[in-house]
Amino acid sequence: MIPIDDLLLFGLAALIMVLSPGPNMIYLISRSLSQGKRAGIISLLGVMSGFLFHILMVSFGLTAIFFAIPYAFVIVKFLGVGYLLYLAYNSMKSKNKIFDVNQNLKSDTSLKLFRNGLLTNILNPKMAVFYLSFFPQFIKPAYGSILGQSFQLGIIQIVISFLINFLIVISAVKMASWFSNQPIWQRIQKWFMASVLTGLALKMALTKAK
Repeated sequence: MIPIDDLLLFGLAALIMVLSPGPNMIYLISRSLSQGKRAGIISLLGVMSGFLFHILMVSFGLTAIFFAIPYAFVIVKFLGVGYLLYLAYNSMKSKNKIFDVNQNLKSDTSLKLFRNGLLTNILNPKMAVFYLSFFPQFIKPAYGSILGQSFQLGIIQIVISFLINFLIVISAVKMASWFSNQPIWQRIQKWFMASVLTGLALKMALTKAK
């Protein structure tokens, strides 16, 4: 299986990713503000199910590709390098999004909240492409089952994402107010995120397949 030092590095990267404001965080905060913590938690469960969907698709996809095509592992890794650099570039170019603490969204049923959270994740094609580019730099055929390694990384990512987003939901008002009053964070986080993505891309490019 994957060495502990690689798992720790992956966990750190996953933590940085979830702390970077994006559609999921904005959706969870807006629902928590407009309908309360219960609505935020239900929406969070939907978002986490979306993560699970993407991870399952990527895990089985990587396994199929690696077994079907010779040298596919190397090909996917370097495609990932290009995509990570693309994400870093977009991160620097993206406009700042300040959370609106005065949002007043209409009330929705629990089923609709869950479904919206699920679709927020599933219908974002960038999530699937990101996982496909992110996972291969921590997965090596020499470590054993590709599928097992993918699930191992997926579980870590889901746990970290759930814990951070749960804290965001239960403290939504304070979180939203902080982001609104600290626009400099938006600028710092996008440059920091770009640096992390660039570093991961370089690590991927320099890692030799075993």
